[in-house]
Amino acid sequence: MQPRNSRLNSSSLRGAVDLAAVKAAGEAAQKAEQARAERARQAADGGADATATAAYPLVIDVSEDTFEAEVVQRSAEVPVVVDFWAEWCGPCKQLSPILERLAEEYAGRIVLAKIDVDANQLIAQQFGIQGIPAVMAVVAGQLVPLFQGAENEANVRKVLDQLIAVAEQRFGIVGGAVTTEGGAPVAPARPEDPALTAAHDALDRGDLGGAIQAYKNVLTDQPGNTEAKLGLAQAELLHRVEKLDPQAVRSAAAAGPKDVAAQLDAADLDLVGGHVEDAFGRLVDTVGRTFGEDRDAARLRLLELFEVIGAEDERVVKARTALARVLF
Repeated sequence: MQPRNSRLNSSSLRGAVDLAAVKAAGEAAQKAEQARAERARQAADGGADATATAAYPLVIDVSEDTFEAEVVQRSAEVPVVVDFWAEWCGPCKQLSPILERLAEEYAGRIVLAKIDVDANQLIAQQFGIQGIPAVMAVVAGQLVPLFQGAENEANVRKVLDQLIAVAEQRFGIVGGAVTTEGGAPVAPARPEDPALTAAHDALDRGDLGGAIQAYKNVLTDQPGNTEAKLGLAQAELLHRVEKLDPQAVRSAAAAGPKDVAAQLDAADLDLVGGHVEDAFGRLVDTVGRTFGEDRDAARLRLLELFEVIGAEDERVVKARTALARVLF
């Protein structure tokens, strides 16, 4: 499932707020579709035997020789969770069974790649592994750090759920086929959340007020729901810019650098127009030149725009550093 947008479609809001991710998402989705088509062709040509080989295993041991194919290339089809472990590591023996059990339970929505750091020291060095167990993920060829040290199953499940949501939202990757008892590959089903679906539907209809409330309802019950956070941030942004007069906003912002309301509106328009760094820079400057409630309003708006882009985006990381400088 890709992020849904109202009024501004995938070539506008989604493209405006994350151009680099959209390009990577398109490439990853295309590769995933090609891989699924190839599996289907093999199954049709070769019957059950070909089908069985086309459906990839959910837990695999990876070496330096197989890393490119099993992790990097596979990550164009499904999020690959990488478990760095060693035989002598006690906490690894607690964590690895949890990861393996969840990989089976998620039935194709993730793949677990196990890497013995003693036997594959080069990979561990390339990933910057300082201690084990360490768990990372690769999605569309991009590294996503997850956590280090042993975690209980509930926490691991939350991390994996967030990873799957990010893979879907940013790259359109929803996993691949797994083999059923009858030998036929099927796409893993992801249970729909009725409340989240209702929020998406409201956004698609252009009912921005209804979408905002629906996403807030989801977050009341599921504060960590990444998809709902993204949807809420997008809906609120669209709601704010819906009735703005761009020319009037730009004129007011240019004439009044200390006019906080005008700077907030202009930053929203910057973001929707694809000028992400301009939006962030405008608000950082506004924070730097204001005090009290005005400063707080600019800071909070900047944090809201960070939600639209995503915390892992390098532009957000850079803007957070700039914000810290002007605040402290």
